Amino acid sequence: MNFGEAVSSVLRNYVTFSGRAPRSEYWFWALFLFIVSVVAAILDFFIFPGSSAGPIGMVLSLALLLPNFSVSIRRLHDIDRTGWWVLISFTIIGIILLLVWACMKGTTGPNRYGPDPIP
Repeated sequence: MNFGEAVSSVLRNYVTFSGRAPRSEYWFWALFLFIVSVVAAILDFFIFPGSSAGPIGMVLSLALLLPNFSVSIRRLHDIDRTGWWVLISFTIIGIILLLVWACMKGTTGPNRYGPDPIP
């Protein structure tokens, strides 16, 4: 899966919390979020100087919150973990654990969350 396919897949499945997301989809989405956030921060800096919280970045964060949760949950499903583990991200140690899990190879073949996303 390339960058464009990954971003369009996440946006197309922005409320799909079932199924599985391969590593490439998750990490290309993370790269997309980083790039878009940097662009939003630059626009906020030039359009709204002196503002501590730019409205462009805030609106963008709200708009991409649901797709981000859905791809995170589907990534957890790919390693055969329940999506509820995403709640552990509210702790520092949980963020580290989720980062390690996001780097792991998904379950080969079908698992209880669906078929292997990589044919």
